[in-house]
Formats: sequence, structure tokens, C-alpha cells
Amino acid sequence: MSSHAPLDLAAVLWSVEPAERAGRPLLVLLHGYGADERDLFALVPHLPAQFVVAAVRAPLAPPFPTPGYSWYAIDGLDGRDVSHVTAAAHGLIEWADAAAGAFDSIGLLGFSQGGAVSLQAMRLDPERFAFAVNLSGYATPGDLPGDAELAERRPPVFWGRGTHDDVIPPFLVDHTTQWLPAHADLSGRVYPGLTHSVSEQELDDVRVFLDKRLADLASAAD
Repeated sequence: MSSHAPLDLAAVLWSVEPAERAGRPLLVLLHGYGADERDLFALVPHLPAQFVVAAVRAPLAPPFPTPGYSWYAIDGLDGRDVSHVTAAAHGLIEWADAAAGAFDSIGLLGFSQGGAVSLQAMRLDPERFAFAVNLSGYATPGDLPGDAELAERRPPVFWGRGTHDDVIPPFLVDHTTQWLPAHADLSGRVYPGLTHSVSEQELDDVRVFLDKRLADLASAAD
């Protein structure tokens, strides 16, 4: 397995101060390639206020002149090596152990690379993460130790992508289309004309999905 770089605990944007986090679910935002923690944090006003939101920064620097950070390399001969996605997911789980251990419920929301890492983390530790939102991302091919348990638990997953997204290779989209329904309670949508980005309509659908997760938590607490 590829080694992984730890996440910077100081490079996290939180939606609320520590005193306001107790007893609330956590939603972790994972940005895409060439961005940073500020990118998805801009979505906070569009997300349910009941969540504590933490936007984390990926640990790697892409090759010059690409700005920002990345979860795994996409360049070179091993740019699509699944072990790099797995290594990034291990780093996320370690961050959750160190920084998010006090939360009873943790959900993930990732864009592109962040979406792939979100699904990979769920596959490595199915009990830790309650749900995932995968925006313009994918599920990696191959088997992981937690896949069978994930298929039994079938956590809620939202997968949104655009018809004009030419960034994610078609074979990964095809694989994800087959893999996700077998391992998760899948909801999602393909958005006509959308490129490798997030639309207002997609954000509305994500909000509905997250509201349902809050309703699930409330029902479980009764």
C-alpha cells in the first residue's frame, strides 16, 4: 500500500467554534484537485445549519504550475494507481481519529478527488462514516476489506455528475454506476449540460439528501 501524508490539523475551516459542536453531527468537506479547504467551505450557507462543518485540506502539492492541493497524484505512469486513493483515505480516517472523535455521526461530502476519497474511506471503515455525498467523483476499481460489510450496511450515498463532465474517465463512471448500487443506498442524478462542476440544482438536491440524513438521526434518537 502506498504511504500517506498526514492532514494538517491546523488547515481546517470549521463552521462553528468548539463550544458549539457538542451533540451535533459532523459533515467533512473534501475539495478537488488543485483547490484547498476554502473551496467547498463556500457551500456552508447552502447546507443544513444543524451540521458542524469541517473543510479539510488535502496533504499533497500538485506539480507546478497547478495551484492548491491534491489528495493523490494524477500525473505520471502511476497517476491512476488505486493505492494512492486508498492512502489518502487512510489519512482522512486518521484525521477523523484525531480531530473528529467526539462526534457520534460523521458524514462526508467530496468533489472530484474528494468524492473518490470519501467513498474509499467508507470502504476502509464502514462503521465510522454514516453517509457520503460524491460530487463528480467515482468509486475505484478492485476490492477492499470493508466492501462486504459496506454492502450489508448500505449507507446512504448521493452521487451527482454532469453529462458534459470530460474529466473523469468513462470507464470509472461505468464502474461506479455498477458498483455503488451494490454497496450503498444510492440516490443521485445526472445533470444535463453540467461540466466538471457543481450546479445550483445539484446543491438543492444535496440539501434534500442532507435533510433526510438529519431526519434519520432524529428518528434514531427517539
